[in-house]
Amino acid sequence: MPHPHLDAAGHPRPQLIRDPDWRDLGGPWQFAHDDEDRGRADRWMDPANSTPFTGTVTVPYPPESAASGVADTAFHPVLWYRRTIDVARPAAGRRLLLHFGAVDHRAEVWLGGRLVGRHEGGHTGFTCDLTDAIDRDGEQTVVVRAEDQPLDAAQPRGKQDWRRDPHVIWYHRTSGIWQPVWLEEVPAEHIALLHWTPEVAHARVRCRLRLGHWPRRPLTVTVRLTRGERVLAEQRTLIEGQETEFDVAVPALRHAQDLDGLLWSPERPQLVDAVVELRDAAEDTLVDRATSYLGLRDIGWDDGVFLLNHKPYFLRFALQQGYWPASHLSASAEELRRDVELAKEIGLNGLRIHQKVEDPRFLYWADRLGLLLWEEMPSAYAFGAQTVERVVAEWTEAISRDLSHPSIVAWVPINESWSVPNPALVPAQRHFMDALYHLTKALDPSRPAVSNDGWEISAADIWGVHDYTQHADVLRKRYGHASLRQGELAERWPGAKRLTLDGVRHQGQPVVLSEFGGATFEPAEGAEWFGYDTVATKEDFAERLADLVTAAVDSGLAGYCYTQFTDTEQETNGLLTSDRQPKIPLAELREILTRTRT
Repeated sequence: MPHPHLDAAGHPRPQLIRDPDWRDLGGPWQFAHDDEDRGRADRWMDPANSTPFTGTVTVPYPPESAASGVADTAFHPVLWYRRTIDVARPAAGRRLLLHFGAVDHRAEVWLGGRLVGRHEGGHTGFTCDLTDAIDRDGEQTVVVRAEDQPLDAAQPRGKQDWRRDPHVIWYHRTSGIWQPVWLEEVPAEHIALLHWTPEVAHARVRCRLRLGHWPRRPLTVTVRLTRGERVLAEQRTLIEGQETEFDVAVPALRHAQDLDGLLWSPERPQLVDAVVELRDAAEDTLVDRATSYLGLRDIGWDDGVFLLNHKPYFLRFALQQGYWPASHLSASAEELRRDVELAKEIGLNGLRIHQKVEDPRFLYWADRLGLLLWEEMPSAYAFGAQTVERVVAEWTEAISRDLSHPSIVAWVPINESWSVPNPALVPAQRHFMDALYHLTKALDPSRPAVSNDGWEISAADIWGVHDYTQHADVLRKRYGHASLRQGELAERWPGAKRLTLDGVRHQGQPVVLSEFGGATFEPAEGAEWFGYDTVATKEDFAERLADLVTAAVDSGLAGYCYTQFTDTEQETNGLLTSDRQPKIPLAELREILTRTRT
């Protein structure tokens, strides 16, 4: 059997893989804009009605992007996709599932003219069970309607612009299908969700498993954890409902002086392989089998310090927009891997994924190669009941999908008060902000959560501060004093927003300069650009970067996050260009970003 890590590398769901192989449905699909929203009334979902589909799009690239073959950035709120697939009716006791990694923003799916699924939320995936809609073996027609209203400010959109053309720090839109689409045949009783939460100090891993439906017979689940040829744990548990949660003892973690070969970190990204088997309790026959992986590591914070595996760990991050010029928020598996490699090559130990729920294939490479990540919910821009409902639903799905990845070390539901523009003045907005923090901790108490990163801090395990001063001496004055670790910030108003809301008291949270820097080279004359300052030469850029990073490292901060990893459209303040080339020699960039406290 191939090594599970190799199996996971190109899989769209790398932490839950089963045989037989999945079938990728990427590639050419028939396509149509529906600007008058006539498709439902005119029955575009009917298999015989191919007339409206006059165009072709390459899935999973958004039609606004060049990679899709459409490259139309105008406002088109409704999109339709159509493809013929060759399938056979599953055998008795089997189901055929159609998975979508992400469709922005609202999706409906038909097979053979029969509705098989709906989903709202442009950044998380969903699954349609096709089985009961398959009336014969052979060719079947899949049709997808995607609705993405460009002017809806209550829709979580992140950095996607609501204007026709990109402006300031917002970019061209990503509508419709933008992550992998794939088919998978599964047993009728199958594992639909698998979560791993390591608890190193307690020498155990908590496993949570959800079945596709309530079990119709007594079942057991067996978990086997291995590291190379070494068996770390094997345990069987009775399943009593659709969801089961249990602890798996890992005796090797009890040897506190012999953990180097087990613990995950950016320096040693060691992964544990897992095999999970679902069995009939009475007959002990195999019902379902999946392979997975996890990382044994603990995340903590105390006395102003971020802790990894119970030891202080300084965060060296850059802000990552996760955007590519030819494909927007979408990317190939190779591009996703390369960004993780580049981050490590230039000396970073992490990325703050900004206003995006990143593709699971990217998370896999961060796990495999060793890169810390902050995951952030894409913001809406108009507060109200609809925003609350949408953000809560989608953020819950994002956490559920991603909480087993060891690379993710913090959750950020709100950035810079974007979903809550006036939390100091409108009690409902602050309640929502704090509720998101508590929701996040209820779903995953193992990681720090930051209700609002940047300023107007309320409920938070990390105090993230955004400060774009271009003067290193100012950074030293604001964050260099010894009392910073006690949360005593030199200034409550370093910018237009105050750092903390009324009543907020420091309780040992690390303070991280979670956005700073942002200088751009002098843009070409007449070009649209955005940066927090300009520098004329590579030498000036290197000097500015070195001064600011050195000031951040020498301060009382627990880490920094430089703005930003790559140039993104008109926001030309990256460490790398938009085509991923370092702006100064890679060795020099690495020397600056890996500086230690003097």
